[in-house]
Parts: sequence; structure tokens; C-alpha cells
Amino acid sequence: MPAQCVVCSKQRRVANNVSHSNIKTKSIQRPNLRRVHVKLPSGAHSHVRVCSRCLRSGLVAKA
Repeated sequence: MPAQCVVCSKQRRVANNVSHSNIKTKSIQRPNLRRVHVKLPSGAHSHVRVCSRCLRSGLVAKA
């Protein structure tokens, strides 16, 4: 299961760590995901991985 938000499909990003001597090494920036118990539109309840921005903005109805 990928580290991805179910609502907005936010996933990891690849970036560079840049040192003082301008040497670039790869780094990974992961989203702030939370496993929450939500109510689905069909009326069922399920555990899904949702980013904190979707939780804060109210895009997810918690059960």
C-alpha cells in the first residue's frame, strides 16, 4: 500500500539536500498521513489513510 492520501492523492516527493559545497544528495519528503476511521458515502465505516490537510479542511467525515 503506497504512502498516499485517499482523498487528494498526495504522495511522496523527491528533493535534493544541498550542502554548503553544493553537493546534492536525494531525499524523500513524505506526506503527513493519519489512519482514521471514516464514514463512506455508502454508509459503511472503514479505516483509510488521509493527510492532515484533508482532515483539517473537513473533506473527510470521521465516524
